[in-house]
Amino acid sequence: MAYKISPDSCVACGTCMGECPTGAIKEGDVYSIDPDVCISCGTCAGACPMGAISEE
Repeated sequence: MAYKISPDSCVACGTCMGECPTGAIKEGDVYSIDPDVCISCGTCAGACPMGAISEE
């Protein structure tokens, strides 16, 4: 199961992006996770200081 980033909680700090081993996180005003690239490891969710990332 892929992860998703809540647009209401994401502050685009970039912490998750640096932790993703597959490069599934895309930069923007609010970051997003490409479900086709995400391997559901959960590293991004553990790294997010805002708690904005959860399983879909």
